[in-house]
Amino acid sequence: MYAITIREPGDPDVLEWTEVPDPVAGEGEVVIEVAASAVNRADLLQRQGNYPPPPGASEILGLECSGTIAEIGEGVEGWRIGDEVCALLAGGGYGEKVAVPAGQLLPLPAEVELLAAAGLPEVACTVWANVVMHGGLSEGDVLLVHGGAGGIGTHAIQVAKALGATVAVTAGSDERLESCRQLGADIAINYKEQDFVEVLRAETGGANVILDNMGAKYLGRNIDALAMDGRLVIIGMQGGVKGELNIGKLMGKRASVFGAGLRSRPLAQKAAIVADVRERLWPLVEQGSVKPIVGQVVPMAEAASAHRALEEGTVFGKVLLAAKS
Repeated sequence: MYAITIREPGDPDVLEWTEVPDPVAGEGEVVIEVAASAVNRADLLQRQGNYPPPPGASEILGLECSGTIAEIGEGVEGWRIGDEVCALLAGGGYGEKVAVPAGQLLPLPAEVELLAAAGLPEVACTVWANVVMHGGLSEGDVLLVHGGAGGIGTHAIQVAKALGATVAVTAGSDERLESCRQLGADIAINYKEQDFVEVLRAETGGANVILDNMGAKYLGRNIDALAMDGRLVIIGMQGGVKGELNIGKLMGKRASVFGAGLRSRPLAQKAAIVADVRERLWPLVEQGSVKPIVGQVVPMAEAASAHRALEEGTVFGKVLLAAKS
């Protein structure tokens, strides 16, 4: 088969469409003939040499895909060759085929096209695990999402609104903020011109849950923006890895800070998250309350241009890689 490989760590031009061995379905796995994958910021870090795959995972980029089951390994039940699916991956999505544990498969949602479904598994599992399963977001809560115009942000807005929460987002332009409003965001904050702490306090008094992709840069201000008993969930480090935390403020608000990752979790934990997503979130997708937001589709062989698009920060929603033109 063909897949995107990394010639050496570096800029997008190091990505090459090359011939590699076909994957084989091991025990408890299936092989998917890939229709599409999606670009995530973790892929950019891996391409740069800053985010190696966990032990045993494919060296090929790609943390999610959609496609058709082409091979079934021993011990797999409930799936058949020919089933259209999407899947959460630890790697391997940027290829024509990929092997994946059966516990990380999701059925193609009704009314969602196979190509678009490639942009669902990573954002769905990330948002659901961190905002709902861990953060405990519920009806009447306030959620603050940093980076509301990205793949995670556009999904989080829809999930939170479907659950009856008030949603505040940050983004870097009025145009992107307006797109967030159209998805359901109640409070749109231009982080280049406004202080999200002041805006949130004035509008809501504080957030019950904050989904943060910035890390160190926003740590102190995120604590300031929390309501009493608030939960700060950090899923990215775009603003650095080391920050100063005022323990007094944290304790005064009875707040909690949680650092989350998905890729390196044990298979059993991933399977549990996927199962909860299938049971509780997939019905919202199938009824149209939560939709995949696709900003751009690029041929998989041209993954370098897709990486540039994500780095430039101009795409609203997900950037997809189509395995076949």
